[in-house]
Amino acid sequence: MTKPFLPLALAAAIAAPAVALSSVAHAAAPTPRIVVSGEGEATVAPDMALLSLSVMREAKTARAALDANNDAMAAVIAAMKSSGIADRDLQTAGIQISPRYNYTNKPDGSQQADLVAYQVTNTLAVRVRDIDKTGEIIDKAVSLGVNQGGDVSFTNEDPAATITAARKKAVADAVAKARTLAEAAGVSLGKVLEISDQNVAPAPMPIQAKAFDSARSAVPVQGGENSYRVQVTVTFELK
Repeated sequence: MTKPFLPLALAAAIAAPAVALSSVAHAAAPTPRIVVSGEGEATVAPDMALLSLSVMREAKTARAALDANNDAMAAVIAAMKSSGIADRDLQTAGIQISPRYNYTNKPDGSQQADLVAYQVTNTLAVRVRDIDKTGEIIDKAVSLGVNQGGDVSFTNEDPAATITAARKKAVADAVAKARTLAEAAGVSLGKVLEISDQNVAPAPMPIQAKAFDSARSAVPVQGGENSYRVQVTVTFELK
């Protein structure tokens, strides 16, 4: 009774792998796509200055150098607080104690090291939230004994809105590029398959200590603008 159905069963068994292979090949076919990049930039005035102020003192002994440094830095910190700088915006960035030697050449070509003094350097990181006070604070710090460091850079406490604006411009730039390329190639853009972005932080604008080493009045400081850039990479389907 089953013999008449045997040829049909064999035919089905032979055809099945062919159908499966055809389905796999169809599924593996790559989706036509185009990958483009876009850039966007947005600017905003800074609302915070970051200062690095260092006090260096030298003495015959490490103890004497440290005591002198402690007195000077305590005066600097007190001045910062009296100018309205909160405790959370003052942070010790490092303390270094190092000997200083004089080297003299000897007849045999070697050198003799003679200990001359000890140097103690204390560095204070300061966040100034009222940029208009930056010059005044630098001047006051130098008057009280800051004699090294002095780097200042300008930043924004919350640049999220500016970065969002730059990101939107970057995506719009990528879409415009993709449309131009697709039109030139005679195809149409489909849906977005993938998108990624990268933020580029604004470069700091440093002012070196020598610019106000012997300041007699408030140091002139200009905050300018911070520029935030975003780069995006977008993959579009082509139709």
